[in-house]
Amino acid sequence: MSSIDQSGSFTLGDRKVKRLGYGAMQLAGPGVFGPPKDRETALAVLREAIASGVNHIDTSDFYGPHVTNQLIREALHPYRDDLVIVTKIGARRGADASWLPAFSADELKQAVHDNLRNLQLDVLDVVNLRIMLNPHHPAEGSIEAPLTALAELQRQGLVRHIGLSNVTHNQIAEGRKIAQIVCVQNLYNLAQRTDDALVDQLNRDGIAYVPFFPLGGFTPLQSSALSDVAARLNATPMQVALAWLLQRAPNILLIPGTSSLAHLEQNIAAADLKLPDDAVAELDRIAGAGHA
Repeated sequence: MSSIDQSGSFTLGDRKVKRLGYGAMQLAGPGVFGPPKDRETALAVLREAIASGVNHIDTSDFYGPHVTNQLIREALHPYRDDLVIVTKIGARRGADASWLPAFSADELKQAVHDNLRNLQLDVLDVVNLRIMLNPHHPAEGSIEAPLTALAELQRQGLVRHIGLSNVTHNQIAEGRKIAQIVCVQNLYNLAQRTDDALVDQLNRDGIAYVPFFPLGGFTPLQSSALSDVAARLNATPMQVALAWLLQRAPNILLIPGTSSLAHLEQNIAAADLKLPDDAVAELDRIAGAGHA
């Protein structure tokens, strides 16, 4: 399998991580709820990711819930010294698999302890506070109360570093007055580029930007344009989308998820895909193609 040694690294908190990591969300069952269809394959994917050079895993105890963290522990504990596990809190799952806010100080404390227990850790490397004012996209509103509660857990030594997820520019500015923010995790890809200016601002400030859904929200026209570029480069659309993100800015850290060994190999190979200038220019036009 390919290695990701060529993808470069970026400092996340006080740890250097490879820029191409792994997102564990898809290891849970359908709808990120319940156990995986194939537990042994899920464990194999985690082990192969680490064997291929991944040292940054993104997870949450509300995936499953509890499922992905328990899989990570079973597959990888005791953890390699260079492995950085990033988790998130701020939501919980309803019995009907719904995604619900869990913002109170008690809920956040419980979530941190759930992550610690299921990952079998004494301290969490990075905890992202997922803002659930609107579960589907960033929505304005103060994050002072939940972030202050998370900062208190950091002072207690349960959390090393804090990040934010599903946030606006204003919330990031507010958050940075309360705690040191080491990463921001938002929807961003070739087609969804609302955060263009934010990516550049965070890069200047040395803060990691972690986009999710690298192929999310594409129109058929945009997907067709991406597929055409991918075919010319003898690559998959996902590989091209990931390579574009790696070339977009040095502070972008990728966490593509999969429950398939074959897709994992393809994703990791994207770290070595260097897009020529003409391809980048064509890909940059995709954001406008959906409105043509």
